[in-house]
Amino acid sequence: MNEKTIDVLAIGNAIVDVITDSDDGFLSSQGMAKGSMRLIDAGEAERLYEAMGPGREASGGSAANTVAGLAALGLRTAFVGQLGDDDLGQIFAHDIRSLGVDFRTPPSADAGATARCLILVTPDAQRTMNTFLGAAQHLDKSAIDPAAIAAARIVYLEGYLWDPEQPRAAMEAAIDLAHSAGTKVAFTLSDGFVVERHRADFLRLIDEGKIDILFANEQEFLHLAQATSLDSAIADFAGKVPTLVVTRSERGALAHSGNERASVPAEPIERLVDTTGAGDLFAAGFLAGQAKGKSLEDSLRLGAIAASEVIQHYGARPELDLAALAAPLL
Repeated sequence: MNEKTIDVLAIGNAIVDVITDSDDGFLSSQGMAKGSMRLIDAGEAERLYEAMGPGREASGGSAANTVAGLAALGLRTAFVGQLGDDDLGQIFAHDIRSLGVDFRTPPSADAGATARCLILVTPDAQRTMNTFLGAAQHLDKSAIDPAAIAAARIVYLEGYLWDPEQPRAAMEAAIDLAHSAGTKVAFTLSDGFVVERHRADFLRLIDEGKIDILFANEQEFLHLAQATSLDSAIADFAGKVPTLVVTRSERGALAHSGNERASVPAEPIERLVDTTGAGDLFAAGFLAGQAKGKSLEDSLRLGAIAASEVIQHYGARPELDLAALAAPLL
């Protein structure tokens, strides 16, 4: 058995977020659906950046946000994601390493500009994301280190990265390496449009027993199951996925593992500011609990604690001491 020196290794888009306040009128004028995520090209990224208000820059990306949360909780983490050889790439690399995350993927001058996500936050705290994937979509399977995969307790993959062919092949390779090394594979569906595009692939991974922990919000999961009832969808998948986690926004979250089912309410908050990163940080808390051998319910509670912290300020990275908030459970 390989020595597990990494609690969670995540593979995902290496993105710099640019976050700005907005309103429904601006979204309408730009033809955007509030609360959605869309992919844009370099030209649209430049045009929208010029049109939107002043922004706050912060390193982001779904799986990167999750390992940032895990590192804040005191776990040993690593991240794999492709950067361009540019200023934004240097910002991302510095930020994630400063958190204590092991990040070794070299930048690539041939991969284009570093990815960025232009996030418009409306007064109701909904975030509308416009993502230029840039270099992130050129992650090659040569960036996957078999020794690092074998050293991890859990490999965490984001559905967003399944779209481009190169990183999809990289993640397929990581899945195979993980199962050969006794490493669990966790996967997040990421977004409804991702499920729409890749439902057949995701069902194949599940049917082949390649996903050990599946994360989804309620709408993503219902879409994957093509069901109208959450209970019936869970019943359909309970025997296929060892651990299923479904988040339900203000209604909390639930998990099903074997014959066990647990649910928790959302943590109380003082003020909802920005929902960016809520699912990412929930995954961080839950994975922290699982890596530490905690119960299903305690893992869910850790997820709820981490998510509640991040939605009370702008940005997808924790600002308060997550380890202190979670201390009673870790």
